[in-house]
Amino acid sequence: MSEPKQLHLAGFFSAGNVTHAHGAWRHARATNGFLTKEYYQHIARTLERGKFDLLFLPDALAVEDSYGDNLETGLRYGGQCAVALEPATVIATMAAVTERLGLGATISTTYYPPYHVARQIASLDQLSGGRISWNVVTSLNNAEARNFGIDQHLEHDTRYDRADEFLEVVRKLWNSWDADALVLDKASGQFADPGKVRYVDHRGKWLNVRGPLQVPRSPQGEPVILQAGLSERGKRFAGRWAEGVFSIAPNLAFMQSNYRDIKAQVAAAGRDPDQTKIFTAVMPVLGETEAIARERLEYLNALVHPEVGLSTLSSHVGINLAVYPLDTPITEVLRDLKERNIPTQLQMFAQAMQGETLTLGEMGRRYGTNVGFVPQWAGTGEQIADQIETHFKAGAADGFIISPAFLPGAYDEFVDQVVPVLQARGLFRTEYEGRTLRSHLGLREPQAPGENT
Repeated sequence: MSEPKQLHLAGFFSAGNVTHAHGAWRHARATNGFLTKEYYQHIARTLERGKFDLLFLPDALAVEDSYGDNLETGLRYGGQCAVALEPATVIATMAAVTERLGLGATISTTYYPPYHVARQIASLDQLSGGRISWNVVTSLNNAEARNFGIDQHLEHDTRYDRADEFLEVVRKLWNSWDADALVLDKASGQFADPGKVRYVDHRGKWLNVRGPLQVPRSPQGEPVILQAGLSERGKRFAGRWAEGVFSIAPNLAFMQSNYRDIKAQVAAAGRDPDQTKIFTAVMPVLGETEAIARERLEYLNALVHPEVGLSTLSSHVGINLAVYPLDTPITEVLRDLKERNIPTQLQMFAQAMQGETLTLGEMGRRYGTNVGFVPQWAGTGEQIADQIETHFKAGAADGFIISPAFLPGAYDEFVDQVVPVLQARGLFRTEYEGRTLRSHLGLREPQAPGENT
């Protein structure tokens, strides 16, 4: 009898005050140590103890100010990115105290130059022994643009067009050294073989980069590419480049649909769908009994102020929702935006409410509990494991992003109460078999650009 297919697990949390649960920083057990290295190192050690494949950190490049066109609400109530440390710096502190856990940083292709990104990620990959991933984003809104001296954010699909070229350049830089280019022959005095290090000489529509990189080829061939955009253009981008995809969906049907769509995009790009792992996000809330877990979930969600959810939502959709009273039905907000010919993702969030009639304030509170889509699962360790197993076997994902209800204790609970159940069922590793992130994910070393496929 063959062994059951094993799932993958990833941690995902902001290097700041809020990830998905906007009440997390107010939780009685939250330490709010997000400005200390000890906080991040404890989480990393915990997830390594739980044999997680990786953890990775999101990022945005501005304090939220879309709601009310000012900083007031996001800072007063602790919206997303009220505090956000630079992710690559944070994962370096976590790499220093772990040996096997994969680590990922989110870095924008819109506001950083490709040489800098390629060098930063390759350096981390060398120092960690091949455990690094780069979560590719194109950034979100004009607030970010203004922090880089640009008045207007590039249009959505144009950002992805530019990101395609950006990835071409970064991969060329990562492969500008052959694996055996570094000689280090003390007797002869030869440091490296110049014939095995190449200029990139990229001249494109958006980018001009000479190269080569100053960092030899990665211990895992190349750092792993992650991606999180679920727009149609984002899925095409994932199909071409991503080796791991972060998906958010409110229920099993949406998860399955995302899974099929992304795998189809990978195949359409001429790549092996098995070489792109799809993770879907869930937020477990654990208790000794299901009733206790549900009480804890109610407590967590009651900590959310309606306007903090609207602050984050306004930032995500690029619309100042503060112009509407909190008791305005969301249907009236959508009708007004349509009449004013303002395109918005708000319709998508309203549809996710599955026919509920909400006011704007109610939607803000709901959005603040889980950013609209992340399923909140309350139960015992066995019950959470049941949910994971059921969704995994139903084709919802190759693995699961565990979004914490509070930090750092939610990860300790998951590792102590859920992971052993998954291991006992043969669904998750009991020990790491390799040392690199590619090994954990079952990914082949990618072929260098220009090699025959």
